Amino acid sequence: MQHADGYVRSEIEQGIATIEFYHPASNSLPAAILEDLAKTINDIGIDENVRVIVLKSHGERAFCAGASFDELMAIKNEAEGKKFFSGFAHVINAMRKCHKLIIGRIQGKAVGGGVGLAAAVDYAIASEEASIKLSELAVGIGPFVVGPAVERKVGVSCFSQLAIDATGWRSAEWAKKHGLYAEVHKNLEDLDQAVKHLAERLAHSSPEAMSQLKKIFWHGTEHWDTVLADRAAISGKLVLSSFTRNAINQFKAKAN
Repeated sequence: MQHADGYVRSEIEQGIATIEFYHPASNSLPAAILEDLAKTINDIGIDENVRVIVLKSHGERAFCAGASFDELMAIKNEAEGKKFFSGFAHVINAMRKCHKLIIGRIQGKAVGGGVGLAAAVDYAIASEEASIKLSELAVGIGPFVVGPAVERKVGVSCFSQLAIDATGWRSAEWAKKHGLYAEVHKNLEDLDQAVKHLAERLAHSSPEAMSQLKKIFWHGTEHWDTVLADRAAISGKLVLSSFTRNAINQFKAKAN
């Protein structure tokens, strides 16, 4: 699915489905990209030709910069705010409910919603450049929607550290130590080889066994449809504050 700015693409080869997303602003996630990601994951999740999914972003630098600042600034009321942040909820829930195991290729920095994506895959393989930051509190919001996915992987203590220190980066090794990443590799060549080898092994594994394993991995998250929708409403209200508007404008001014 191609957009004026960015795309979501998928291909299936020998039982391996690769889903790639792209946006020129460091692979950030506007509403259209989020919608397409959720739909693509849902569709591929029930495709009998697929045994395993690889989720990746385009390029060799940032994995995902999180929410689109331009779209955040365009939100005019709480309903629009909830709708936008529900896009992240829909992607995380699509990954959670998907019958296939999802491998994440995390080649570079992940911020906010990007950390949420990395947390929602079943097995994240990263490069040494893949440091992470939950920056939401710095702009007056908070990692409400992605929080359950991150907390599930790293625990309450580490999630709270990330959420509170909203301007501080944590290294890829930190993320591996605390369970967000399964593997960290020195360069992109090693990263891609690791993703390829694992995907090929899983493509020859029992689909039913992997599906049942996934149910076990995500046991206890059955209420997330409601939880993440409620969290989206919180973010959708906070994004309208003057604090958030001023903070985003300051971030954009620094970027320019």
